[in-house]
Amino acid sequence: MHVTEELNLLQQLKSRDKSESAFRELVTLYKERLYWHIRNIVKSHDDADDVLQNTFIKVYKNIDGFNGDSKLYSWMYRIATNESLTFIKKRARQMHISNEEVNQLAINNLEADIYFDGDVIQLKLQKAISTLPEKQQLVFNMKYFQEITYKNMSEILETSEGALKASYHIAVKKVESYLNNN
Repeated sequence: MHVTEELNLLQQLKSRDKSESAFRELVTLYKERLYWHIRNIVKSHDDADDVLQNTFIKVYKNIDGFNGDSKLYSWMYRIATNESLTFIKKRARQMHISNEEVNQLAINNLEADIYFDGDVIQLKLQKAISTLPEKQQLVFNMKYFQEITYKNMSEILETSEGALKASYHIAVKKVESYLNNN
């Protein structure tokens, strides 16, 4: 989205009479990309749908507080990321298990997920990614699957580009090692 288009959409989102139609446009523009970002974190289609809905509710409720320090897209990705991580932590607390174990359960459930169209290799890759620490998982998914630039990732995750590059490099090495040894 062009800067002037984003500013125009933002003005509409913050105006009383145009906010609903502008929000519908916002959802149409970003729902698919946000869905896949969330899905890469929570793994399950149903859970991703729930988290996506929560993300858009938060965006809607907090749009007036958005001050334009980053791109609207980056701000929404940050909300989606935080909502996804909160979802995993909440699920872990409910089940009295660790975040990593929640991740492992989600990976195991992928095989039965009718919305997962990956093959054995995709499943093995998802298992490898699930062994990474949370931050490395985020960086790997955003770079590998969504091809998000380090610059945009830096805005979304509020981390330096150098740290993100290092994190991705380490993540790739760990994933390669897992795939070669399993």
